Amino acid sequence: MATTTSAPTTPTDPAAPPAITGRTRLILFVLCAAQFMVSLDFSVLNVALPVLGADLGLDQSALQWAVTAFALPSGGFLLLFGRVGDLYGRKKLFLAGLALFGAASLLATFAWNPAAFLTARALQGIGAAAIVPTGMSLLTTTFPEGPLRDRALGISGTLLSLGFTVGMILGGVMTDTLGWRSTMGLLALFSVIVLPLAPGLLPESRTAERPRLDVPGAVTVTGGLLALIYALSTAAERGFGGTDVLVTLVAGIVLLAVFVRVESRHAAPLVSLPMLRRGTVAFGNLGGLVTFSMMSAVVFVLTLYLQETLGLSAFLTGLVFGVQGVASVVAGLFASKVIGRIGARRTLVGSLVGQGLLTAALLGLGEESGVVLATVAVSLASMCHLGAIISYGLIVTSGVPDEEQGLATGLVTTTQQVGLTVGIPLLGVLATTGGDLFGGVRTVLVQDAAIVLGTAALVALGLRRR
Repeated sequence: MATTTSAPTTPTDPAAPPAITGRTRLILFVLCAAQFMVSLDFSVLNVALPVLGADLGLDQSALQWAVTAFALPSGGFLLLFGRVGDLYGRKKLFLAGLALFGAASLLATFAWNPAAFLTARALQGIGAAAIVPTGMSLLTTTFPEGPLRDRALGISGTLLSLGFTVGMILGGVMTDTLGWRSTMGLLALFSVIVLPLAPGLLPESRTAERPRLDVPGAVTVTGGLLALIYALSTAAERGFGGTDVLVTLVAGIVLLAVFVRVESRHAAPLVSLPMLRRGTVAFGNLGGLVTFSMMSAVVFVLTLYLQETLGLSAFLTGLVFGVQGVASVVAGLFASKVIGRIGARRTLVGSLVGQGLLTAALLGLGEESGVVLATVAVSLASMCHLGAIISYGLIVTSGVPDEEQGLATGLVTTTQQVGLTVGIPLLGVLATTGGDLFGGVRTVLVQDAAIVLGTAALVALGLRRR
């Protein structure tokens, strides 16, 4: 079991929260840097896709695989790797994931044809699937429940949100100045910095008992998630009418249903169904799924609106999202204090309400003007979004024993990854169908705001103290 560290409060102010100091600060740096690196990978390549396709010979229809090849394994293997880390050592799997991610990023940097590049992207996804749940487990087992964990998760959540935004900005700048390969080289550089520090700093952490791995559960949940993410990712490009989309969507739902059945009968299940029946786990993850998916849809349609409707350059569009990134950092500085004052449940509900209302405010955008409104509203919405990210992670992992932290954080990170993947296919695709882009953007914003506000009401009821 991992050691935990807490700093004493000062005698003059007994109410002061414990500080993160010394070795734990370095541990937090390593874990957060790894999470930031993975978050960066979700967006840094997006604006480089046309250039990448022309260089490697990927036609327009195949460009989506540059993203999907990463998203499939990174989302599909999260629960499995979270449990493997619980049983056989989180530190070991975290280090293995870092090494694989770095090597795959290097391969992607020097890829000589589409097959080499897509293979590298898939290997990056497998590495990310090992890094994310084990990194979160190491964080929650290193920092004890309470103010220390609140602060650590606040910093981690800030960097997770910031990484996606920074990736959008850096992707454009680096592609224009250094070429698309530099975006993959940046990820390899991150691995080179983080990997040498991790072995001597991170504590090993695993469960005391070693039950057999739930192989049927691992197969069904991994297959189900892979099929579901493939269907939704492909639908973002071609809609839901394709045969492969419909087949994999149905297969994903069926496999996940079989997974639930398997888990109810297994002696040592991959996912504890009693844990899923906890109100904090079920409704906390619901709030997390919605805040991630709906915010990614807003960012997607705003990118289209700013460039296609208002005619902004990629650089100016990046500046808008740069302001959003700064707002996320500011929110991260205060989120743990807000949670400490009003509690994680109220913070999650209030953050969802704020995100929904600010998304609705974007309906004031015009066909000829709207840059200021877009910048202000999306930045404030991102502050609420970050509050939801941090508070739902605390809600889901609080009260969970150390031996099940990998399971709990695996659910948290699966929610994050699936949320980042499904938002654009579910809503964003509406903006690009029908020929009227501005009308499509408004349709997405209406539905997005309604989903977030409706979820806020459900979460408030589900997490209500009885």
